[in-house]
Amino acid sequence: MTEQLRMMAVHAHPDDESSKGAATMAKYVSEGVDVLVATCTGGERGSILNPKLQGDPYIEEHIHEVRAKEMAEARDILGVKQEWLGYVDSGLPEGDPLPPLPEGCFALQDVDEAAGTLVKLIREFKPHVITTYDENGGYPHPDHIMTHKISMVAFEAAGDPSRYPEAGEPWQPLKLYYNQGFNRPRTQALHDALLERGMESPYGEWLERWDSIGRERNLTTFVPCGDFFEIRDKALIAHATQIDPDGGWFKVPLDLQREVWPTEEYELAKSLVGTSLPEDDLFAGIRNN
Repeated sequence: MTEQLRMMAVHAHPDDESSKGAATMAKYVSEGVDVLVATCTGGERGSILNPKLQGDPYIEEHIHEVRAKEMAEARDILGVKQEWLGYVDSGLPEGDPLPPLPEGCFALQDVDEAAGTLVKLIREFKPHVITTYDENGGYPHPDHIMTHKISMVAFEAAGDPSRYPEAGEPWQPLKLYYNQGFNRPRTQALHDALLERGMESPYGEWLERWDSIGRERNLTTFVPCGDFFEIRDKALIAHATQIDPDGGWFKVPLDLQREVWPTEEYELAKSLVGTSLPEDDLFAGIRNN
């Protein structure tokens, strides 16, 4: 490739980009790759998860603006570009039976229509690689599942001149990946390393419940990005309403992470170029074509 490589990461909410693949994006930015985060919703219905900020009347009243500012800070830390698709957060329904989703929310949009918004952005930015969520959404939040659905439609449609002709000149991305950073091998390795060193692990309950969470995924791609874990954590902490800086996310020392598991993982879902698995680069098969 003689032209600049481009990557698009499609996420459901502001903060998802910093908890899923952030070190990978920071690594590629450092190498001169053009990286764009497409954020489907504004996170308007997200709970305030940082106990230090709960009950703050300003944040509760202006959550949309607060989360947008957090996103801007995280974007700058990672060095990526970012665009909003403009949909409204669906919230995470709780209860038995589950309540209906709010009218007009992202998860209730027509999939083909919402995919058209993403197709337009793909044709404008022209990514070679797209990352998104698997069919379970990574975890079964309705916005994550909808993000998967529109990403799959958009990947297929963006290069087809007969589809969404109003969305610009066709552009066909070459590879699509599912984020799989939360995987059992990584979690088990970090858990065991902490216990071996006489340290407390935040992963014990996760591992006990793992079999009930879902099937193991096919990890195909391991991107070395340990040098960027600190940037990842700074970007995550920028989402102050969502992340407690003293919480479980940050219980594993960075040096231990770099020693035991210095990669972020992906599942190759679609590829229009030849590649050999496992990979260590999302652009494998593209760089030398």
